[in-house]
Amino acid sequence: MTAYVLTLIGDARSAPLEPAHVERVFRRLTAAGETDWLAQNEACDLFFDSALSAAGITARARDALSGSAIDTVCTAIEGRRKKLLVSDMDSTVIDQESIAELGDAIGLGSRIRRITAAVVRGDMGVSEALRERMALMKGMEHSLLESVYEERISLKAGARTLVQTMRRHGAFCILVSGGFSFFTRRIAERIGFDDHHGNQLEFEDGKLTGAVLEPILGRSAKLSALTKLCDERGLAPCDVLAVGDGANDIEMIEGAGLGVAFHGADSLKKQANACIDHGDLTALLYIQGFRKSEFVLS
Repeated sequence: MTAYVLTLIGDARSAPLEPAHVERVFRRLTAAGETDWLAQNEACDLFFDSALSAAGITARARDALSGSAIDTVCTAIEGRRKKLLVSDMDSTVIDQESIAELGDAIGLGSRIRRITAAVVRGDMGVSEALRERMALMKGMEHSLLESVYEERISLKAGARTLVQTMRRHGAFCILVSGGFSFFTRRIAERIGFDDHHGNQLEFEDGKLTGAVLEPILGRSAKLSALTKLCDERGLAPCDVLAVGDGANDIEMIEGAGLGVAFHGADSLKKQANACIDHGDLTALLYIQGFRKSEFVLS
């Protein structure tokens, strides 16, 4: 038997979590245990022992709550609070795919989105797709990138709260993206990440050349950043929370002690040990055992 905590997460306004949901889960698991409400009508921890795996417990809980917009994540009790956060950017901490927004600005959004979708599904390599999309944007003015950032890019709900809360409690937070450092630098500063990595665009006379400076950051680069930071900070994979939404995040997600598919593609969900399909990014705090009263709200 293993001691587990199963976290149920709803939305106090649109899909409130109620004691009846907790009862349904305990019945489905044929288990009894202690509960701890992290936020009224929003998040509750269920503590119990089970011979099932965490994945098996999560599957049964989801079955018990079928038809409700409630997320379920099961983890071991020990080491819940992570010391390192490694996050994707596009469609994870921002609402958009930044490269698609650049494409929209020059009337090529649909072509670029088709390529991006192929990467997210895992049907196309990151380097190949990046070069193909950048060739389409050759000649774009630097000032246009600035206006795209200012006018088209918005933060995911809970992004600042996630990063600021984890940092306040001692975690190191890094943004690692196959997108561009032009955006990662601005987003990292806006949300409060400690550091960021992204691909470097090449400009000549204030215009994009259509090239990306080497090395191109792809799937392996995200895992490499995670591994390097663990080595530098004396951490183990079990100390790491990684979050992303697409197939290019798979290696990073698999390399973390807690790998979260956030509103993710099916290919990523199959590899992640936690999936958030309904909630915002504060769900990642609840699954680490943070109470809402501990959140850094901004």
